[in-house]
Amino acid sequence: MRYDPIDPQLFIENRRRLAAQLRPNSIAVFNSSDVMPKSADGVHPFSQQTDLFYLSGIDQEESTLVLFPDAKEEKHREVLFLSETSEPIALWEGKKYAKDEAAAASGVKTVYWNAEFDPVFRPLVLQAERVYLNANEHLRAAVFVETRDARFGKWCREAFPLHRYERLAPIMHRLRAVKSPIEVALIRQAAGITGRAFRRLLGFIRPGVWEYEIEAEIWHEFLRARSRGPAFQTIVASGADSCTLHYVKNDKQCRDGDLVLIDFGAEYAHYAGDLTRTVPVNGRFTPRQRSVYDAVLRVQKAAIEMLRPGNTLEAYTTEVGALMEAELIGLGLLDAEKVKGQPKEQPLYKKYFPHGTSHHLGLDVHDYGDKFRPFEAGMVFTCEPGIYIREEGIGVRIENDILVTERDPVDLMADIPREADEIEALMGSKK
Repeated sequence: MRYDPIDPQLFIENRRRLAAQLRPNSIAVFNSSDVMPKSADGVHPFSQQTDLFYLSGIDQEESTLVLFPDAKEEKHREVLFLSETSEPIALWEGKKYAKDEAAAASGVKTVYWNAEFDPVFRPLVLQAERVYLNANEHLRAAVFVETRDARFGKWCREAFPLHRYERLAPIMHRLRAVKSPIEVALIRQAAGITGRAFRRLLGFIRPGVWEYEIEAEIWHEFLRARSRGPAFQTIVASGADSCTLHYVKNDKQCRDGDLVLIDFGAEYAHYAGDLTRTVPVNGRFTPRQRSVYDAVLRVQKAAIEMLRPGNTLEAYTTEVGALMEAELIGLGLLDAEKVKGQPKEQPLYKKYFPHGTSHHLGLDVHDYGDKFRPFEAGMVFTCEPGIYIREEGIGVRIENDILVTERDPVDLMADIPREADEIEALMGSKK
């Protein structure tokens, strides 16, 4: 791993919190992600299933965590199963976890090799009344392949049909929505790496550079800061494509007079940063670009102040929508009289601001969270309003990562340039 070792107390505490949510005499099973094939003998880079990482810190394929808080033998209340390494594997792929190393990283004292799974797991599950199984139940999930968790669930139901089965996802969504201080520190680190990359871009962007060259600068800064790379596919959208919300081709040359919208974030220890900035390619906003930019910034600043305990996503969205309506009227994009008579379910501002303002952030860039749950201290949200004027080829989005606290919201990206004057000054100073 490129990142510094994580205090295993994080994972010990996460398992304790999960155990408190399980029904009596229940066993819970978490499986790693698959290694996904490309073609021929190629595979995609491995990325750990985030629930397993959240509970164990184990960053290796073919791993399984079994939790059985009421197991008769204490050593079997938390169990890790790992692939046993060998000399050929070490030669071709590199070092894997030894049992003692996995125990030290996770705080799980009992570690078996995968070859021992059946003789260990079978007597354990026969002691239990319920089996908790994991699945991807994210509202935006698009699952096109059968996961290791799904295959295990099929096997388990066939092997033990008389057990009662329960869902882990609702519990994990509740737990992961609120971040611990260690998690906040890791998100801060991801945000800091992301900010350093943005400052690098301010000295690089100019007319004639290609979008993929900008992306390359981001990768350079991420990798040299011990990030594995971007937490999600980087958006570098110049000109009219700044109005395409998920533009990822990044294959055009940036032109004088255009804006370039950059949505990117570093991954550090599996935790994500998520930043969007929109800058003028030539270092100076036109008057119209500046007016749109300042409008988005005013909405963002006001929206950040709403990320407080007790507020709800529904109320938050309504308030942000009202702010955006006022700004769009001021920009001459909406008619005030038509806004008064608009259908509540189809607000007119959606033509220019079609996406949500915030999402949970953590181990996944669109992290777990219940949209009906009021905001709580420890939650981390993005705040990313935008205005997209397709007929003018102007798209502006500004995004920061915000920690909800018992008092004022804390901007984890407060030190990353955001004001138009500051951006122009930094771009001009490095030309």
